[in-house]
Amino acid sequence: MADRRPRLPGDWLEALGPEFERPYMQELRAFLVEEKRRHRVFPPGAEIFAAMNHAPLGKVRVVILGQDPYHGAGQAHGLCFSVREGVDIPPSLANIYKELHADLGIPPASHGNLSRWADQGVLLLNATLTVRENQANSHKGHGWESFTDAVVSAVATRREGIAFVLWGRSAADKAAKVDLSRHFVVKSPHPSPLSAHAGFLGSRPFSRVNAHLRGRGEPEIDWRVDASHTVVLNGDGPARPRN
Repeated sequence: MADRRPRLPGDWLEALGPEFERPYMQELRAFLVEEKRRHRVFPPGAEIFAAMNHAPLGKVRVVILGQDPYHGAGQAHGLCFSVREGVDIPPSLANIYKELHADLGIPPASHGNLSRWADQGVLLLNATLTVRENQANSHKGHGWESFTDAVVSAVATRREGIAFVLWGRSAADKAAKVDLSRHFVVKSPHPSPLSAHAGFLGSRPFSRVNAHLRGRGEPEIDWRVDASHTVVLNGDGPARPRN
Protein backbone atom coordinates (compact mmCIF):
# COMPACT_ATOMS: atom_id res chain seq x y z
CA MET A 1 0.00 0.00 0.00
CA ALA A 2 1.31 3.47 -0.89
CA ASP A 3 2.54 5.61 1.96
CA ARG A 4 -0.14 8.25 2.46
CA ARG A 5 1.98 10.37 4.75
CA PRO A 6 3.22 13.72 3.41
CA ARG A 7 6.86 14.51 2.87
CA LEU A 8 8.09 15.75 6.22
CA PRO A 9 11.41 15.78 8.08
CA GLY A 10 12.09 12.40 9.63
CA ASP A 11 11.62 13.49 13.23
CA TRP A 12 8.18 14.90 12.44
CA LEU A 13 7.19 11.67 10.69
CA GLU A 14 8.37 9.66 13.67
CA ALA A 15 6.26 11.78 16.02
CA LEU A 16 3.18 12.17 13.82
CA GLY A 17 3.16 9.07 11.63
CA PRO A 18 0.29 7.36 13.49
CA GLU A 19 -1.90 10.43 13.02
CA PHE A 20 -2.06 9.88 9.27
CA GLU A 21 -3.74 6.50 9.80
CA ARG A 22 -6.35 7.63 12.30
CA PRO A 23 -10.03 7.75 11.27
CA TYR A 24 -10.23 11.53 11.57
CA MET A 25 -7.41 11.93 9.04
CA GLN A 26 -9.09 9.59 6.58
CA GLU A 27 -12.28 11.63 6.94
CA LEU A 28 -10.29 14.83 6.49
CA ARG A 29 -8.71 13.49 3.29
CA ALA A 30 -12.17 12.70 1.88
CA PHE A 31 -13.42 16.14 2.86
CA LEU A 32 -10.47 17.85 1.13
CA VAL A 33 -10.92 15.81 -2.05
CA GLU A 34 -14.53 16.96 -2.25
CA GLU A 35 -13.66 20.54 -1.35
CA LYS A 36 -11.03 20.70 -4.08
CA ARG A 37 -13.52 19.28 -6.58
CA ARG A 38 -15.99 22.06 -5.87
CA HIS A 39 -13.90 25.02 -4.66
CA ARG A 40 -10.45 26.54 -4.64
CA VAL A 41 -8.58 25.53 -1.50
CA PHE A 42 -5.54 27.26 -0.02
CA PRO A 43 -2.65 26.79 0.43
CA PRO A 44 -1.58 24.55 -2.48
CA GLY A 45 -1.25 20.91 -1.46
CA ALA A 46 2.53 20.93 -1.52
CA GLU A 47 2.60 23.77 1.03
CA ILE A 48 0.04 22.53 3.56
CA PHE A 49 2.81 21.23 5.83
CA ALA A 50 5.32 24.00 5.06
CA ALA A 51 5.59 25.04 8.71
CA MET A 52 7.08 21.67 9.64
CA ASN A 53 9.24 21.42 6.56
CA HIS A 54 10.87 24.76 7.43
CA ALA A 55 11.27 23.83 11.10
CA PRO A 56 12.10 20.16 11.82
CA LEU A 57 10.96 19.05 15.26
CA GLY A 58 14.50 18.86 16.62
CA LYS A 59 15.16 22.49 15.65
CA VAL A 60 11.92 24.07 16.89
CA ARG A 61 12.58 26.73 19.53
CA VAL A 62 9.45 28.86 19.23
CA VAL A 63 5.89 28.02 18.24
CA ILE A 64 3.59 30.78 16.95
CA LEU A 65 0.00 29.66 16.60
CA GLY A 66 -2.57 31.28 14.35
CA GLN A 67 -6.14 30.39 13.42
CA ASP A 68 -6.36 29.34 9.76
CA PRO A 69 -4.69 30.27 6.45
CA TYR A 70 -5.42 33.46 4.57
CA HIS A 71 -8.32 32.81 2.21
CA GLY A 72 -7.45 35.19 -0.63
CA ALA A 73 -5.90 33.97 -3.87
CA GLY A 74 -2.11 33.87 -3.74
CA GLN A 75 -1.82 34.65 -0.04
CA ALA A 76 -1.44 31.44 1.99
CA HIS A 77 1.77 29.43 1.61
CA GLY A 78 1.72 27.24 4.70
CA LEU A 79 3.21 29.57 7.33
CA CYS A 80 0.80 31.31 9.68
CA PHE A 81 0.48 35.08 9.19
CA SER A 82 2.93 34.92 6.26
CA VAL A 83 2.37 35.77 2.60
CA ARG A 84 4.63 35.48 -0.40
CA GLU A 85 6.80 38.39 -1.44
CA GLY A 86 4.86 40.64 -3.82
CA VAL A 87 1.54 39.99 -2.05
CA ASP A 88 -0.02 42.88 -0.12
CA ILE A 89 0.66 42.68 3.61
CA PRO A 90 -2.58 41.65 5.36
CA PRO A 91 -3.90 43.77 8.26
CA SER A 92 -3.03 41.20 10.95
CA LEU A 93 0.56 41.01 9.75
CA ALA A 94 0.73 44.81 9.56
CA ASN A 95 -0.17 44.86 13.26
CA ILE A 96 2.49 42.23 13.97
CA TYR A 97 5.04 44.47 12.27
CA LYS A 98 3.74 47.47 14.24
CA GLU A 99 4.27 45.58 17.52
CA LEU A 100 7.68 44.30 16.36
CA HIS A 101 8.74 47.90 15.71
CA ALA A 102 7.47 49.09 19.10
CA ASP A 103 9.02 46.11 20.89
CA LEU A 104 12.43 45.75 19.24
CA GLY A 105 12.79 48.80 17.02
CA ILE A 106 12.72 46.71 13.84
CA PRO A 107 11.16 48.69 10.97
CA PRO A 108 8.15 47.16 9.20
CA ALA A 109 9.33 44.86 6.42
CA SER A 110 8.73 45.61 2.75
CA HIS A 111 7.11 42.19 2.27
CA GLY A 112 5.18 39.61 4.27
CA ASN A 113 7.21 36.43 3.83
CA LEU A 114 8.12 35.13 7.29
CA SER A 115 10.28 32.24 6.05
CA ARG A 116 13.29 33.86 7.70
CA TRP A 117 11.66 33.29 11.08
CA ALA A 118 10.66 29.74 10.24
CA ASP A 119 14.16 28.82 9.15
CA GLN A 120 15.46 29.79 12.61
CA GLY A 121 13.21 27.24 14.30
CA VAL A 122 10.01 29.27 14.65
CA LEU A 123 7.15 26.88 13.90
CA LEU A 124 4.51 29.07 12.20
CA LEU A 125 1.50 26.83 12.71
CA ASN A 126 -2.20 27.43 12.18
CA ALA A 127 -4.86 25.55 14.15
CA THR A 128 -6.45 24.65 10.79
CA LEU A 129 -4.14 24.06 7.83
CA THR A 130 -6.45 24.64 4.85
CA VAL A 131 -9.30 26.99 3.92
CA ARG A 132 -11.85 27.49 1.14
CA GLU A 133 -11.32 30.56 -1.04
CA ASN A 134 -12.90 33.70 0.44
CA GLN A 135 -14.41 31.82 3.42
CA ALA A 136 -12.43 32.25 6.62
CA ASN A 137 -12.57 29.32 9.04
CA SER A 138 -14.44 27.22 6.45
CA HIS A 139 -12.36 24.11 7.23
CA LYS A 140 -12.76 24.40 10.99
CA GLY A 141 -14.15 21.28 12.64
CA HIS A 142 -13.13 18.80 9.93
CA GLY A 143 -10.14 17.23 11.66
CA TRP A 144 -7.26 19.65 11.35
CA GLU A 145 -7.59 20.67 15.00
CA SER A 146 -6.90 17.08 16.08
CA PHE A 147 -3.80 17.01 13.91
CA THR A 148 -2.43 20.33 15.11
CA ASP A 149 -3.14 19.24 18.70
CA ALA A 150 -0.82 16.33 17.96
CA VAL A 151 1.80 18.71 16.55
CA VAL A 152 1.71 20.87 19.67
CA SER A 153 1.78 17.78 21.90
CA ALA A 154 4.82 16.44 20.01
CA VAL A 155 6.72 19.66 20.62
CA ALA A 156 5.57 19.93 24.23
CA THR A 157 6.48 16.35 25.17
CA ARG A 158 9.63 15.81 23.11
CA ARG A 159 11.32 19.18 23.65
CA GLU A 160 12.18 21.37 26.63
CA GLY A 161 11.94 25.12 27.15
CA ILE A 162 9.99 25.95 23.99
CA ALA A 163 8.41 29.40 23.77
CA PHE A 164 4.75 29.08 22.74
CA VAL A 165 3.24 32.31 21.39
CA LEU A 166 -0.55 32.04 21.39
CA TRP A 167 -2.42 34.81 19.59
CA GLY A 168 -6.21 34.62 19.76
CA ARG A 169 -8.74 32.14 21.11
CA SER A 170 -8.05 29.28 18.67
CA ALA A 171 -4.37 29.42 19.58
CA ALA A 172 -5.01 29.82 23.32
CA ASP A 173 -7.09 26.64 23.28
CA LYS A 174 -3.86 24.76 22.52
CA ALA A 175 -2.36 25.84 25.85
CA ALA A 176 -3.92 22.77 27.48
CA LYS A 177 -1.34 20.69 25.61
CA VAL A 178 1.59 22.58 27.13
CA ASP A 179 3.18 21.84 30.51
CA LEU A 180 3.90 25.30 31.89
CA SER A 181 6.59 23.90 34.18
CA ARG A 182 8.62 22.85 31.12
CA HIS A 183 7.82 25.60 28.63
CA PHE A 184 7.28 29.34 28.30
CA VAL A 185 3.92 30.67 27.09
CA VAL A 186 3.02 34.13 25.80
CA LYS A 187 -0.72 34.70 25.31
CA SER A 188 -2.53 37.74 23.95
CA PRO A 189 -5.48 38.69 21.77
CA HIS A 190 -5.20 38.10 18.03
CA PRO A 191 -3.36 40.75 15.96
CA SER A 192 -6.45 41.24 13.80
CA PRO A 193 -7.64 44.86 13.59
CA LEU A 194 -10.75 43.67 15.46
CA SER A 195 -8.77 42.73 18.57
CA ALA A 196 -5.21 44.07 18.33
CA HIS A 197 -5.99 47.09 20.52
CA ALA A 198 -7.48 44.82 23.20
CA GLY A 199 -4.07 43.64 24.33
CA PHE A 200 -1.98 42.46 21.40
CA LEU A 201 -0.38 45.85 20.83
CA GLY A 202 1.93 46.48 23.74
CA SER A 203 2.30 42.80 24.65
CA ARG A 204 6.00 42.70 23.61
CA PRO A 205 6.05 39.04 22.57
CA PHE A 206 9.30 39.24 20.62
CA SER A 207 11.49 40.63 23.40
CA ARG A 208 9.84 38.27 25.91
CA VAL A 209 10.64 35.26 23.76
CA ASN A 210 14.23 36.37 23.30
CA ALA A 211 14.63 36.99 27.04
CA HIS A 212 13.44 33.42 27.62
CA LEU A 213 15.91 32.05 25.09
CA ARG A 214 18.76 34.08 26.57
CA GLY A 215 17.89 32.73 29.99
CA ARG A 216 18.32 29.22 28.62
CA GLY A 217 21.67 30.09 27.06
CA GLU A 218 20.24 29.79 23.53
CA PRO A 219 20.66 32.18 20.61
CA GLU A 220 17.92 34.76 20.26
CA ILE A 221 15.61 34.81 17.26
CA ASP A 222 16.60 37.45 14.74
CA TRP A 223 13.10 38.83 14.15
CA ARG A 224 14.10 40.92 11.14
CA VAL A 225 12.10 39.95 8.07
CA ASP A 226 14.16 42.17 5.77
CA ALA A 227 17.72 41.00 6.38
CA SER A 228 18.98 44.45 5.31
CA HIS A 229 17.40 46.06 8.39
CA THR A 230 20.00 46.59 11.10
CA VAL A 231 19.12 47.16 14.75
CA VAL A 232 21.26 48.26 17.66
CA LEU A 233 20.59 46.69 21.04
CA ASN A 234 20.15 49.27 23.79
CA GLY A 235 21.05 47.42 26.99
CA ASP A 236 18.22 45.17 28.09
CA GLY A 237 15.60 47.41 26.50
CA PRO A 238 14.16 47.30 23.00
CA ALA A 239 16.52 47.44 20.06
CA ARG A 240 16.70 50.66 18.07
CA PRO A 241 17.17 50.80 14.28
CA ARG A 242 20.15 52.44 12.69
CA ASN A 243 19.49 55.11 10.12
